Amino acid sequence: MRGLCYKSILCAAAFLLPNAGIPASFIEVEFANIQGWALDDHAPALEAFQRGCDSIRSTSVIPRRDWDRICALARSGAGPARAFFEQNFTPVIITTGSKALFTGYFEPALRGSKTRTERFRYPLYTLPPEIEPGQRWNTRAEIENGLLEGRGLELVWLDNQVDAFFVHVQGSARISLQDGSLMRVGFAGRNGQRFRSVGRELVRLGTLRASQTSMQGIKDWAAENPDAATRALQYNPSFIFFRALDLPDDLGPLGALQVPLTPLRSIAVDPAFTPLGAPVWVRMEAAGNLGLDRLMVAQDTGSAIKGAQRADIYYGTGVEAGLEAGKIRYFGEIITLLPNNTAARLRDH
Repeated sequence: MRGLCYKSILCAAAFLLPNAGIPASFIEVEFANIQGWALDDHAPALEAFQRGCDSIRSTSVIPRRDWDRICALARSGAGPARAFFEQNFTPVIITTGSKALFTGYFEPALRGSKTRTERFRYPLYTLPPEIEPGQRWNTRAEIENGLLEGRGLELVWLDNQVDAFFVHVQGSARISLQDGSLMRVGFAGRNGQRFRSVGRELVRLGTLRASQTSMQGIKDWAAENPDAATRALQYNPSFIFFRALDLPDDLGPLGALQVPLTPLRSIAVDPAFTPLGAPVWVRMEAAGNLGLDRLMVAQDTGSAIKGAQRADIYYGTGVEAGLEAGKIRYFGEIITLLPNNTAARLRDH
């Protein structure tokens, strides 16, 4: 249906995205009316977009042909980055009525061992061959209580159960092994169980205050309460399996789009609403230098990232990136840049 078009809003329509299951509003806006657009450096976003072009696939909303011309232009010489985006994309707010919620994630840098020792006794597992995509399988508690023992599926062993748990949450890690080598691990599959927030549950039980539910806060509490921590972590039945990655040290981990993530230019989204590979304008309302008005690219997903206005911002690798990512829980707005041909079709939906 065609809606009212005026001022900065070119047109608005309500429609049902095929994979979303709930109605969403589609609102076109002018580039000139996007707060901070003219002040951003668009070149890093263009580089991230180019990197993902080969991995973009057709969806029920955007056929591959809508990306082909844009990607060909991006590869052959896009010219000034800002002009490239303005000439080839239409800014669109896809929303179900709520403000955007932003969180942050990162690639942990940890120590580990290829063999179990007294110190290194918390495994990351490879994907059991019997698990099919989308299958609901055994829970975290069942797996951690011995379900996979003796099958040789341990990929690497870590020395802290909270670190191992947060590798599941983040989806990747750099692990310095005892022999001095570096191992990169990334997502290989999941058990199909729904993600539940351990931090929120610990607050609900009165075990921790909301201000203590960062990774470090949970880690400090777990060090003093290891048995209670094991039970608390198993409140989240979701379990992730991993694979070793052959990646240069200077590149980020692989996201769901299967391209290396770029700090503060890559985000995880809900692909039922935001197409993987699409440029996305992020306006995050936060005090001081935490606020963001920046063009990023949808290159990853996450089991806790659900909804039209929901994104997880990739902050980089290591302790500092983790500290920054752990501060992020802010509201704002997400504007998705759709190929002009796609926006024209949705406009007339």
